[in-house]
Amino acid sequence: MGKDLGLLLGKAAEYAARYRSQIGSHSARPLADYHEMREQLAMPLPTVGTDPTEVLEQLVTAAEPGLMPTTGPRFFAWVMGASDPIGVAADFLVSAWGQNAGYQSTSPAAAAFEEVAERWLLEILNLPRESGIGFTTGATVANGICLAAARTKTLLASGWDPDADGLFGAPPIHVLIGKDAHSSVFSSLQLIGLGRKRVISIDTDELGRMDPRALQTAIAPLTGPKIVIAQAGQINTGAFDPFGDLVAIGKEHDAWVHVDGAFGLWARATPTHAQLTEGIEGCDSWATDGHKWLQVPYDSGFAIVRDRDTLLGAMSQWSSYLPSIAAGDRIPSNYVPELSRRARGIPVYAVLKTLGRQGVVELVQRHCTLAIRFAERVSSEPGICVVSTPIINQLILNFGVGESIDRKRQTETVIARVIADGTCYVAGALWRGDWVMRISISSGATTERDIDLSADAIIGAWRQVRAAE
Repeated sequence: MGKDLGLLLGKAAEYAARYRSQIGSHSARPLADYHEMREQLAMPLPTVGTDPTEVLEQLVTAAEPGLMPTTGPRFFAWVMGASDPIGVAADFLVSAWGQNAGYQSTSPAAAAFEEVAERWLLEILNLPRESGIGFTTGATVANGICLAAARTKTLLASGWDPDADGLFGAPPIHVLIGKDAHSSVFSSLQLIGLGRKRVISIDTDELGRMDPRALQTAIAPLTGPKIVIAQAGQINTGAFDPFGDLVAIGKEHDAWVHVDGAFGLWARATPTHAQLTEGIEGCDSWATDGHKWLQVPYDSGFAIVRDRDTLLGAMSQWSSYLPSIAAGDRIPSNYVPELSRRARGIPVYAVLKTLGRQGVVELVQRHCTLAIRFAERVSSEPGICVVSTPIINQLILNFGVGESIDRKRQTETVIARVIADGTCYVAGALWRGDWVMRISISSGATTERDIDLSADAIIGAWRQVRAAE
């Protein structure tokens, strides 16, 4: 068994290393689409099993044409990290170790690593050190956990215990959120029973930042529980809400202030961009991803709540068969809805240990600098407009500015040509009624050369589209 196990895991590592070493030299798009992959894999369940080594080889052969090169240096369609090699290696070990990270007794190592990673995250993000962190699958669940804590705290203040009695008959919770909030926040609200539509939308400025005056006007007449949801890093412009003003308004009206900082919260780690988050430390909770800017493999997100006891109250469960824990010990499962889960803290620990504070700072600052370089390169071409100067790592473009054309169609055609070319991978989005090309620089592998190659590909695609008109 030992020899077979070593062979199988060794082959898996060999396949993984080969894939990662070649990814930058191949097309930046999948070679097979979903329908092709589905047709290829459409086969009946085998009656008799197959040798594991053969299955592994078949798995690699079948999968690789349909893999999106998100870990490559020229993937810009969405904010996705490149899964740092040390994180991949640590995650490989997590799978091999097969630990349940819910309790100290089920995995003393996993519990200890997570506790250290929690402390390091609070330090590098410079958030209140008394805060508690739930290690989640990503920012959507992290937002849900934070908002569940907000639901508990605000309703308890109104004399209602939602964790014991649910929401039937509970006082209504007023949720105030910027008009340019990310869709995942609405998914989180749906998940915890507050609803996607039962929110009060607050006006935003041209970059998507919440208007404090509009918030003050909307919240002033409200009574009862209130939650304000702010944003660090608007998905299109990268803009940050004015947290100091929002926190002051929230405190004045006894509201819980939460921040969706899926990627933008990491700007706080850098001396060059920390001012964008000024006042954010006064909020009550924050959600961010590890599998975006921190480059931790999927799935990794962090639900950060200042009032640790409130987080525990909203998430904890207990049964007689569960192990007893000494007073003051941190129980990992009490910070998230899952009793059983993988040891998510170990890859986080490994990446932070490898990068160190300076490595994280350099990573974030480099991506922000590369975004400016990208903007400067493409904006030199007539007909390409940078919709807003990059604030952090986000860049949006439109095409044919000032010309009497269908810009949406032009932009979609440029995006399609860029993707077909295979130099880089980009995506589109709707912003202020205009269809734009959105570029997110979040891969640890991206260099200046990758930016220049990609800018040339976009300019070339635009010239082809323009010539065809």
